[in-house]
Amino acid sequence: MTNIVQKRLNNELKFVYSDNNSLSIIFQDNNLLLGVVGEFNNNLKELEKITNTSIYSRGNSILVKSDPEKNNLVKNAVQFLTNQFITNGNIEKKDIISSVNKFMIEENKNNTNKNIEYIIKTPKKSVIPRSEKQKNYVRALRESDIVISAGPAGTGKTFLAVAVALTMLLEKKIERIILSRPAVEAGERLGFLPGDMREKVDPYLRPLYDSLYDLLDFEKIQKKIEIGDIEIAPLAFMRGRTLKNSFAILDEAQNATDTQIKMFLTRIGENSKIVINGDPSQIDLPNKSLSGLNRSKKILGNLNEISVVDFDHSDVVRHPLVSKIVKAYSDNNND
Repeated sequence: MTNIVQKRLNNELKFVYSDNNSLSIIFQDNNLLLGVVGEFNNNLKELEKITNTSIYSRGNSILVKSDPEKNNLVKNAVQFLTNQFITNGNIEKKDIISSVNKFMIEENKNNTNKNIEYIIKTPKKSVIPRSEKQKNYVRALRESDIVISAGPAGTGKTFLAVAVALTMLLEKKIERIILSRPAVEAGERLGFLPGDMREKVDPYLRPLYDSLYDLLDFEKIQKKIEIGDIEIAPLAFMRGRTLKNSFAILDEAQNATDTQIKMFLTRIGENSKIVINGDPSQIDLPNKSLSGLNRSKKILGNLNEISVVDFDHSDVVRHPLVSKIVKAYSDNNND
């Protein structure tokens, strides 16, 4: 499949350089061109903004006007996006961000055949790791029984873990997905929440639902929740259980105590995986020293059966500003 995509990519695009520092990227297939530029040229506008260049769509080509270095940057980005559209049938904003990431450009140019092993194919989309650490994380999710990951928001910790878990469930490699979070308020007092137990805890677990709905149709997710194939529960509900043939994910683990993380990890049973995810910079516990995430990394990081992955701002795949915000706060964390 990858060789076919690469061959088509080579046949579809032609690059013509002009003396006035302009580059024309000519498409042989107008439908492919439309997919790459996006509705109302929105993809090109976003790429233009990120690269600080002038990009136009004319006829069956994309015209870039800038200095030679930036022209080459856009050329590589368009190749990346064309590959994404051929592979997945659509282009998302995060793909455009990744298209100008130096790592992803080099991976796309030189290692296309190797990247196929990291693609997570779900019914709604193919999920592709967008940094070296994300690739290491996906490898760990597939190969290790226990994975502990830490890093800022937007680095794909939860989304990638849910994607791998869902593919394993659909392939019948496991029988259940269990998604859990500590029910700790993020600095606000939410007060009394009406409804039954599920309605009370759902607001805390909403990000986990969002990841599921992004990967599988709403009705199918609801059905799997109803029959117990997918279970979403607060951390307190996990005590005393043994998880067999399961893929269990503890999200927002920075808000779990050392004792709670130990409790969750020791639930692991036969043919099961456990993933611990958290952001040490967003601890909402009244006493931040009670957070058990960093301690679990320190205690368990030397065990061969356990993988530890640390993300940083360079792995953020949301809006480009998110990475800058994370880095700014990290650089000034002593203020």
